[in-house]
Amino acid sequence: MTDVRYEKLEQLGSMGAAPQRPEDAVLERVENPARDSDYLIRFVCPEFTSICPVTGQPDFAHIVIDYAPAQWIVESKSLKLFFQSFRNHGAFHEACTTMIGKRLVDELSPKWLRIGGYWYPRGGIPIDVFAQWGEAPKGLWVPDQGVAPYRGRG
Repeated sequence: MTDVRYEKLEQLGSMGAAPQRPEDAVLERVENPARDSDYLIRFVCPEFTSICPVTGQPDFAHIVIDYAPAQWIVESKSLKLFFQSFRNHGAFHEACTTMIGKRLVDELSPKWLRIGGYWYPRGGIPIDVFAQWGEAPKGLWVPDQGVAPYRGRG
């Protein structure tokens, strides 16, 4: 068994409240337990919510994050609380999607990361936003994100 180093994990196992703003959210990380292998980690948030900065109405998305970790992996509860902090955050789809990806890249320095933001229609038009940082390691299995083009998104 590998010795895995944990930084201060203050949110895991506690009843912490969700941050009010994404800027206030703390993403916690754990040392990658399989640093000698290239592998993919996927997080899916099918009920992501933010606020339209113009109308104040809620926006909904299906977010898919794939990454190949280097030294660090994100602790999942802190990621959930980070996602929840967007519920009162007013920003366009493009800003929310890329903000999530950039924040993970800044915190984890992964070998590669991609994010797909599959947004439900606003004004009758669904908006899908995709971003990528780096290139997937050679030989890494990168499955399709599995979200169908908009036809009721389900």
